[in-house]
Amino acid sequence: MLKLTDYEEQMLDGKEGRLKQVAMEKIVKYAKALGAKELCKVTKATLYCGAHGYLDVLGSDDIDEIFSQMNMCTSEELSLDEIAECCFAQTCVAPMDSDKWEDLGVTERNYQKNEEFLDYYLDAGVEIAGSCVPYLTGWIPLMGEHFVTSESHVVLMCNSIWGACGNSDGIEAGFWSAVCGRTPKWGNHIMENRKGTHLFNLECKSETIVDWDLIGYTVGRKLPFHSVPVLDGEFRKPDIIRLKQCYGSMATTSGAEMCHIVGVTPEARTLDEALGVEEPQEIITITDEDIAQSRAMLCSDKEGKVEFVTLGCPHYTIEEIKEVAEFLEGKTIDSEVKLLVWTTYTIKAMADRSGYTEIIQQAGGDIYTSSCPLVAGKRSHQGVIGIVTDSGKQSHYLKSESSTDVYFGNKFECLKSAVTGKWEV
Repeated sequence: MLKLTDYEEQMLDGKEGRLKQVAMEKIVKYAKALGAKELCKVTKATLYCGAHGYLDVLGSDDIDEIFSQMNMCTSEELSLDEIAECCFAQTCVAPMDSDKWEDLGVTERNYQKNEEFLDYYLDAGVEIAGSCVPYLTGWIPLMGEHFVTSESHVVLMCNSIWGACGNSDGIEAGFWSAVCGRTPKWGNHIMENRKGTHLFNLECKSETIVDWDLIGYTVGRKLPFHSVPVLDGEFRKPDIIRLKQCYGSMATTSGAEMCHIVGVTPEARTLDEALGVEEPQEIITITDEDIAQSRAMLCSDKEGKVEFVTLGCPHYTIEEIKEVAEFLEGKTIDSEVKLLVWTTYTIKAMADRSGYTEIIQQAGGDIYTSSCPLVAGKRSHQGVIGIVTDSGKQSHYLKSESSTDVYFGNKFECLKSAVTGKWEV
């Protein structure tokens, strides 16, 4: 039996407006389907806004109609007039960089359409962040806060690193929650569901960013469905950059929503705390051989010509951009290579002020915001020969959609290929 508060009953009865009523109707149905006994207040949300290609299936240019049918899942035409007062919401990635859209093969019509969409959400109270790393732009749900997000690795980051509570609810449920400020209390919103189920002993290299990217990818591909991994062993403690790469790739090869790291994450100060009273369902060892297998899955095994180098998935920190600038200073990117470095609006502003953007541009590359090749789509790299990336996530998906060779390595190997125009084995 689902129990609602007086205010939730008011929303459901339509006393807080039709939009909140529809959102509550959806959340109540969602909660009942899950067997949730109550709802919880949502204080943070990232929403998949912008004129994304999948919305074209509706065949409409009317934003209210698109919002109603595609996000609110109703044929009744609604208008997004406000986000719930309790919820701080900002946009996730967009299908383009609003300043460099032409570089990504976007038509002026699609650019204008995207701007109209973003203005629509901005007017309703959604902040325009355009990033997959909201925790680098001030969106940080703390321990015990309830959040919704459209970015898979953010579910892992926020549950695991900050002890916040959220599930992989999906784009539509995220909008419902942002509008009414509620989500079903189930899954990771309940403390006993957050304990580890599978123990991974790391007996592999764990020094570099790529090491942790590959650890995440490997754990994910070995993790059974509906499981919570616990990482333990003699590893180098990861920083925020290594964690975002690890969780980005783990979310690519699994449905993991939480991953404890013993001695690192707040609910895993000890192995016993991470596992709770239960013994692990399975103990899995990750060796250097496992990591090598993952690398082989992500990187073509032959030398080849390179025309497209993309860095920054998840979006780069200012530290990572600084390293790019330091490597490229005094160098020139091959004339047939396009180098794209992806980050947030705020971090790009820091890079501009610090002179890093100018150095990268002088070398022949550029810094982009708001998107990435996966979200921007094939138009951003149509017809290129040889794609290079320092992201396991990008490589995984680009290999599946592209007929050209895709190469994966650390940022310096990637930058070297941008300068020489070829990938060397």
